Amino acid sequence: MAPGSLVFTQMSDSVIAAIIAGTATLSASFLQLRSAALRDAGKPGAAARRKSRLQRIVFLVIVGGSVVSGFAASQWLTQGERAAQSAMQKELQARIAEVSHTAGELEATRAAERSEIETGVLRRIGSDGVAVAATVPACRAAGAVTTPVSATAAATPARSCSEADATPVTLCATIPSSATVTEVALFSRLDDSDTPWSASRYLPGQEAGQARFADKYSETSPEAGTRQVCQTFAHWDADHARVARVLVRYSL
Repeated sequence: MAPGSLVFTQMSDSVIAAIIAGTATLSASFLQLRSAALRDAGKPGAAARRKSRLQRIVFLVIVGGSVVSGFAASQWLTQGERAAQSAMQKELQARIAEVSHTAGELEATRAAERSEIETGVLRRIGSDGVAVAATVPACRAAGAVTTPVSATAAATPARSCSEADATPVTLCATIPSSATVTEVALFSRLDDSDTPWSASRYLPGQEAGQARFADKYSETSPEAGTRQVCQTFAHWDADHARVARVLVRYSL
């Protein structure tokens, strides 16, 4: 495509109309001036020269008027187009702002719904309780002999453990940092026992079956939105392993 045609296609219809009108006016004026000049060509004298000068002045006035009127016409014709474009831009900006606002509200709604669902799940878990358990092996008294012994020595009863020989273990349940602990339930039974947990409950500090939980539970500092509730358990039965279980309930 030629450069001239490219410029032409980029012009608006109103500007093209103004150019055509101006060109037509100039062409008509030029033709009239030319025909008058031909008529006066055979008339010598000062009168003919004055008339020719007057015609040139009139032609220049017509050219200037055509330029001014063409510019005014183009401005008048393009004013409506500019107003329409401005209105369209404002409407487009309003639509974009509306879409952005709607997207923000939708994202906020999704975040609120997700937070509400997560809170509901955490509340249900807190109502059911967070359970942790550990199996503690049979106690070995300090100084106990582990190498083979003679039959006479084997007949001697093995040294039993005391609470001082027990190695305490700590069981920790993880809960949300904003939760309020409502209950810490303690349970313990022999490793090979089928006794229900409900019948194996301990009180804090209570000694039963050569086992004991600490008097109080402890808590760690909140970290990454959670904290831990911990309970210490000691077991000094030399013949059996024992399972300790801690159930922590909380509210939000």
